[in-house]
Amino acid sequence: MTKKKPTVALIYDFDGTLSPGNMQEFGFIQAIGKDKAEFWAKNKKLSEDNDANGILTYMYLMIQAAKNNGISLRRESFKRFGENVELFDGVKEWFALVNEYGKSIGLDIKHYINSSGLKEMIEGTPIAKEFENIYACSFLYDVDGIAYWPAVAIDYTAKTQFLFKINKGIKEVSDNKKINQYILEKERPIPFKRMIYFGDGDTDIPCMKMIKEHGGHSIAVYTNGNSAKKATALQLIKDNRVNFVCPADYRAGKEINMVVKRILDKIKADYEFQRLLDWHHNKAQNNQANNMCYGTIFKLLFVFG
Repeated sequence: MTKKKPTVALIYDFDGTLSPGNMQEFGFIQAIGKDKAEFWAKNKKLSEDNDANGILTYMYLMIQAAKNNGISLRRESFKRFGENVELFDGVKEWFALVNEYGKSIGLDIKHYINSSGLKEMIEGTPIAKEFENIYACSFLYDVDGIAYWPAVAIDYTAKTQFLFKINKGIKEVSDNKKINQYILEKERPIPFKRMIYFGDGDTDIPCMKMIKEHGGHSIAVYTNGNSAKKATALQLIKDNRVNFVCPADYRAGKEINMVVKRILDKIKADYEFQRLLDWHHNKAQNNQANNMCYGTIFKLLFVFG
């Protein structure tokens, strides 16, 4: 049997999963002279009053607030705001730890973001380089490079489409062709059973449940000391929507680190077991074909001998 290194996708929500708050709260809201409670209350009212998508309304409010406060919302501005985004303990070191462990057991680890936050801000964080791809909300920019309209808006149900893009190896959000092409599951770059999804709440439920139901693994995380967040996460496992619940502490030796290592061990063992089954199945088929071939030759020799 020829050796092959299977690829495993670790897919993360961002706000509340890798960071303790919504990314807009780190720099941008302060820059427009608001506090976070005021900004999100205004967004909630705008969404409800107009029966509008809450993701689109927060992106609209960001553009309007920037204009009203004389802030130029260029891509570079978002990236600067991203530099101020706080991360949970151990997040910066997490990726190297997981990659090293995956390599030690013969797995190729790839990391992805699947977020309703802003791609441009995530690109400004110190961990942006760790991701194979960042699927998140983003803006269109005018000729002067200033954000003027949403380009991509991702809510909780829209997030699931990016799991299929990862499954089929599609990086472009705009792709509407390959995503609908039929590809045998065994021929897809990353099967769902080799995915691990990290989320913290309601917006992640469709993705976490879908990954779990397709044989992958989902982990609900919560902020240490936040009883409400912990209760939400525990309810997800009670409702059979996730496999594990862990504090959002990514340091070596902590619970989530140990859980992910055991999941990776299982993925590798399942992969090797399936390869063994396939090898024996192919051997049996080849043996049957050879027997049929020998039988045909014998008959021909008997007839024409």
